[in-house]
Amino acid sequence: MRPPSPSSGSAGSSGSTGRPAPAGRTPRPRAGWAKQAGQAEQLGFAGMPERLFVCTPSKLGAYLDCPRRYRYAYLDRPAPQKGPPWAHNSLGASVHTALKNWYALPADRRRPEALGRLLKGTWVREGYRDEEQERAVFTRALGWLESYVGTLEAGEEPLGVERVVAVKTAVLAFNGRADRIDSRPGPNGPELAIVDYKTGRTGLDADDARGSAALALYAYAAERVFRRPCRRVELHHLPTGTVAAHDHTPETLARQVSRAEETARDIVAAERAVADGADPDDAFPTTAGPRCGWCDFRRVCPTGSQVEGREPWAAVDRLTEADPTRS
Repeated sequence: MRPPSPSSGSAGSSGSTGRPAPAGRTPRPRAGWAKQAGQAEQLGFAGMPERLFVCTPSKLGAYLDCPRRYRYAYLDRPAPQKGPPWAHNSLGASVHTALKNWYALPADRRRPEALGRLLKGTWVREGYRDEEQERAVFTRALGWLESYVGTLEAGEEPLGVERVVAVKTAVLAFNGRADRIDSRPGPNGPELAIVDYKTGRTGLDADDARGSAALALYAYAAERVFRRPCRRVELHHLPTGTVAAHDHTPETLARQVSRAEETARDIVAAERAVADGADPDDAFPTTAGPRCGWCDFRRVCPTGSQVEGREPWAAVDRLTEADPTRS
C-alpha cells in the first residue's frame, strides 16, 4: 500500500563491502551487479532472441517512480538497508489479508461478526506511533471491512482471490497477484473484472482506474489465463466505500502493455550501460520530489537525504484526518 501519493517499508545502510555507509552517501554497487541481475548480459549464440524481462507491477512502478530507488531495491547487492516499516503498509497488508481470509470461509460463515477475529489474526503491528494509535486504526479498519462486506452479494464466489496471473509478450515475462478477479455477466457471455482494494488516499476516480498500469496488466494477463474477456478494472476504496472503475478496450490495454515494454527496455539499457562502464548514479538517476520523503532508501540516497523524511505513521495520521466517519 502506498501513502496518499508517494511510495512505500530499519534505519541505516550498508555498502557493497557490508560495512555501514555514512548517511547521505550512496553505496557503490558491487562489480558485475548488472550481470547478476540477469538482464543486462547473457551468454548465448548469435541471433538468439533477447531474454524476456521478468517483472511485476511493483518492479515496473519502482523504476517509473525513481530509477535510483529501482537500483537500490532490485540491483545493488548487498541491497542498502531500508528505513523503518511504514504503518500504512502494515494497515494495507492487514486489511488485504483479512479480506482474503474472509473469502476462504465457507459462504454460510461469512458474517460481519467474523471480521474482528480475521483482522486480529492478520494484524501487522509495525510502524505505528504507539499502542493508542494502533488501537484506533484497528477499530477504524474493522469499520471499513464491516461496511464493505455489507455491499457484497451473499454467497457470491470470485473467480480468484489474491490470484497470480502471468503472461509473456515479445519483451516481458509479467506476473502479478490480483486482489480479486470477478466473473460477471457480459453481452456475449461471462466476462472478468479486476478488483483492487485501496486503503490509502481519498479522491480516487475513473481517471485513476483508467491510468493504472498495474490494473491494465492484470486485465491483459487474466484475459489470456482464463480465456475470457477482461476489460473492467475497479479500485475499491474501503475508507469511503467508493468504487472507481474503467472499461478498457483491446486497444487501450495494448497501449498499456506497450508502455510497460518501453519501461523494460529503458531498464535493460541502463543496466547494459553500467555493465559497459557507465557510472551507476548516471544510469539510474534520482527523480527528486515529494516522494523522496517517503522513500525506503532516503537515508542512503544523496538526493533523498536532503529531503525531510516522513514519520512511519504519517500517512495513517493523514488517513484518519481524511476519514469521513471520524467523529
